[in-house]
Amino acid sequence: MKIDFEQFENDRMIEDPTNYRWGVFYFNPKDARIVVPKRSKIMGWTLNFANIYSYLLIFALIGIGLLFGWISR
Repeated sequence: MKIDFEQFENDRMIEDPTNYRWGVFYFNPKDARIVVPKRSKIMGWTLNFANIYSYLLIFALIGIGLLFGWISR
Protein backbone atom coordinates (compact mmCIF):
# COMPACT_ATOMS: atom_id res chain seq x y z
CA MET A 1 0.00 0.00 0.00
CA LYS A 2 1.46 3.34 -1.05
CA ILE A 3 1.15 6.30 1.33
CA ASP A 4 1.38 9.67 -0.38
CA PHE A 5 4.06 12.03 0.87
CA GLU A 6 1.68 14.85 1.80
CA GLN A 7 -0.35 12.62 4.13
CA PHE A 8 2.83 11.26 5.68
CA GLU A 9 4.15 14.80 6.26
CA ASN A 10 0.83 15.94 7.77
CA ASP A 11 0.81 12.98 10.16
CA ARG A 12 4.43 13.65 11.12
CA MET A 13 3.66 17.30 11.92
CA ILE A 14 0.71 16.34 14.11
CA GLU A 15 2.77 13.84 16.09
CA ASP A 16 5.69 16.25 16.68
CA PRO A 17 5.43 17.59 20.26
CA THR A 18 7.32 20.78 19.32
CA ASN A 19 4.26 21.84 17.29
CA TYR A 20 2.17 22.17 20.46
CA ARG A 21 2.08 25.14 22.79
CA TRP A 22 1.73 24.17 26.45
CA GLY A 23 1.25 20.62 25.21
CA VAL A 24 -2.35 21.34 24.21
CA PHE A 25 -2.68 23.93 21.43
CA TYR A 26 -1.50 22.94 17.93
CA PHE A 27 0.65 25.79 16.59
CA ASN A 28 2.48 25.09 13.34
CA PRO A 29 3.04 27.93 10.85
CA LYS A 30 4.34 25.44 8.25
CA ASP A 31 0.95 23.68 8.20
CA ALA A 32 -1.54 25.57 6.01
CA ARG A 33 -4.57 23.67 7.32
CA ILE A 34 -6.99 25.44 9.66
CA VAL A 35 -8.60 22.34 11.16
CA VAL A 36 -6.35 19.37 11.91
CA PRO A 37 -6.94 16.00 13.56
CA LYS A 38 -5.82 15.65 17.15
CA ARG A 39 -2.86 13.45 18.05
CA SER A 40 -5.31 10.75 19.02
CA LYS A 41 -7.56 10.77 15.96
CA ILE A 42 -10.39 9.20 17.94
CA MET A 43 -10.64 12.42 19.98
CA GLY A 44 -11.68 14.53 16.99
CA TRP A 45 -10.27 17.72 15.54
CA THR A 46 -8.52 20.88 16.70
CA LEU A 47 -7.49 24.22 15.22
CA ASN A 48 -4.06 25.25 14.00
CA PHE A 49 -3.56 28.39 16.08
CA ALA A 50 -0.69 29.54 13.85
CA ASN A 51 -3.25 30.22 11.12
CA ILE A 52 -5.06 33.58 11.41
CA TYR A 53 -8.23 32.05 9.98
CA SER A 54 -8.55 29.90 13.11
CA TYR A 55 -9.13 33.02 15.18
CA LEU A 56 -11.60 34.38 12.63
CA LEU A 57 -13.48 31.08 12.82
CA ILE A 58 -13.61 31.27 16.63
CA PHE A 59 -14.86 34.87 16.60
CA ALA A 60 -17.46 34.05 13.94
CA LEU A 61 -18.81 31.14 15.98
CA ILE A 62 -18.96 33.29 19.12
CA GLY A 63 -20.71 36.05 17.16
CA ILE A 64 -23.29 33.62 15.76
CA GLY A 65 -23.92 32.25 19.25
CA LEU A 66 -24.39 35.74 20.68
CA LEU A 67 -26.67 36.69 17.79
CA PHE A 68 -28.91 33.66 18.30
CA GLY A 69 -28.95 34.30 22.03
CA TRP A 70 -30.00 37.88 21.47
CA ILE A 71 -32.69 36.89 18.92
CA SER A 72 -34.20 34.23 21.20
CA ARG A 73 -34.92 36.71 24.00
